[in-house]
Amino acid sequence: MTALRHHNGLRGACGVVKSSCVLATLMLAALALGGCASTAGTATNAYASAYSAPRAEPRTSWRDPWTLATPFGIFYSSVPRQRVAYKSHQRPGTIIVDTPHRYLYYILGHNRAIRYSIAVGAEGYGWSGVTTVANKRVWPDWTPTPGELRRFPNLPHHMKGGPDNPLGARALYLGGTLYRIHGTNEPWKIGAAVSSGCIRMSNADAIDLYNRTHIGAKVVVR
Repeated sequence: MTALRHHNGLRGACGVVKSSCVLATLMLAALALGGCASTAGTATNAYASAYSAPRAEPRTSWRDPWTLATPFGIFYSSVPRQRVAYKSHQRPGTIIVDTPHRYLYYILGHNRAIRYSIAVGAEGYGWSGVTTVANKRVWPDWTPTPGELRRFPNLPHHMKGGPDNPLGARALYLGGTLYRIHGTNEPWKIGAAVSSGCIRMSNADAIDLYNRTHIGAKVVVR
């Protein structure tokens, strides 16, 4: 049985670069430390930008990502997955979502885990609880929920899987809920609170987690 609880979250806002010298420095840092993506131009632009405008304080995490839009694409911060020490009594194969710190842990056992960077629910769309992985999909189709269609009537009612699909390369469906852990076509938002409650990962991380996770795996969202 799935047990879920909703809670609020706030997201931060990026500052504005005012100097060409600082801009150049940031671009060099972006090339060295971050990722790069071409500017999106898909049927889901209304959905993609829905949570990007308002400013909310205080920040819920110092891991809020930074982005820099340029004529060459979007430069953004990224946190690679890694094996870390993580004390847990959960069985190997369990997924733990640490919402405040915006990390997902895949438990390996012996107090070790693989840590992934994630995006979480925007203000009013966060949730917590215990559930299981009910299904898995490769390049999943996307059907917006009735609530999403009410908030954003310009969304497509159905979208086939592919690189432009908001669910990205892989999806894990959670229990009998509408929530998923899935990839994204907006990797620059990883680390933020931007979704309608689903857990987003980079496509590379979503594929890695998909390959490790079995249907029926326990998922704990904190």
